Amino acid sequence: MVTPPRSTEPGTVVWTERFLGYTWTPEHPMKPARLKFTMSLAESLGVLDGVERLSPESATETDLLRVHSGAYIEAVRRVGDGPPTPEDTAYGLGTADNPVFPHMHEAASVIVGGTLAAAREIAAGRTRRAVSIGGGMHHAMPDSAAGFCVYNDAAIAISWLLDHGFDRIAYLDVDVHHGDGVQRAFYADPRVLTVSLHQHPATLWPNTGWPTETGHGAAEGTSINLPLLPGTRDAQWLRAFHAVVPGAVAAFRPQIIVSQCGVDTHREDPLADLELTVDGQRAAFLAMRELADRHAEGRWLAVGGGGYGVVRVVPRAWTHLIAAALDRPLPPETPVPADWIDQVRAASPRVQPPASMSDGGDTAYRPWDGPGGTPEIGDAGQIRAQRAVDTAITATRRASFGLLGLDPEDPRD
Repeated sequence: MVTPPRSTEPGTVVWTERFLGYTWTPEHPMKPARLKFTMSLAESLGVLDGVERLSPESATETDLLRVHSGAYIEAVRRVGDGPPTPEDTAYGLGTADNPVFPHMHEAASVIVGGTLAAAREIAAGRTRRAVSIGGGMHHAMPDSAAGFCVYNDAAIAISWLLDHGFDRIAYLDVDVHHGDGVQRAFYADPRVLTVSLHQHPATLWPNTGWPTETGHGAAEGTSINLPLLPGTRDAQWLRAFHAVVPGAVAAFRPQIIVSQCGVDTHREDPLADLELTVDGQRAAFLAMRELADRHAEGRWLAVGGGGYGVVRVVPRAWTHLIAAALDRPLPPETPVPADWIDQVRAASPRVQPPASMSDGGDTAYRPWDGPGGTPEIGDAGQIRAQRAVDTAITATRRASFGLLGLDPEDPRD
């Protein structure tokens, strides 16, 4: 790796109003207002005071070809100018998940450009951390749109980093849905570690991300999947995260961490069944930042992703993410500003805005100490939940840890 100069700037925020052009149908759950409300909340709370936002250029066709086929890119261009044809639906375009909209190619290219801009800032040593909440389109495949994702900005940025001085990149995905598109892009590439925590594939689309998906050939062991059952709460989720992710990251020794920070794990999210709070999501962001500080000299690229609680969830969670990247963490009990509440009430009068930056979630967790190691405590429901998460931890560690030279049964690894 070519070592970039050490930046004294703690973080960079990539933002452009053009991100709001990634607009599906009025009924579609992915609404650009979630990005607008996030930035206005961060501004109202002073998180962005004195921070110059980096406005990205659109990704070029050369950029997109790092991951996507030329025929698919041409199809995306074509449907942005007219109704989809049967040929276009073969590319996943014009479906219920991925309805076409005007200027689709241009809007999706700006999303990619934002994540690439973040990668370039870190690679050049101008910043240690960069966040682009518009990114995180982790389901897009080489030849098709999938799961609200047109172009896979995270995979494209990782590919770019691999060509610009980095040869050990850890990708951490905490979206409720499996990070299938990024895993597929690097499934046979030993230079990229992909780790995905997600709702169990037997219970949620895209129905992939089983512990036995561990990588191919020389990359065996560099795909790690930790599926969690519906109903998993903060303490259980964090127990699972800390039982798997820090050990894998330490063994891999990355030069940079790329995080997909989808917040559809929230208990109010309409599309999935995990039960995290904003507090648990904040704890996850801080944990990933700490891993970057410990193992990657602070280099951390964070993008958004899923999250369909447009008013009550996404703005608070991603404001915490931005604050973490800028070294300006907000206490969870921080009140939500009245001017922001007035703004969202005017835009969404039927939704009750949150009063503070916390849901009152309990993020204290008992560290995993081996199969069957922790005495079970609590009521019957808590005991069942702990058994379920420990079963998931054990399955993932047994599938992956030995391939990384770690002991699956030893909690110190």
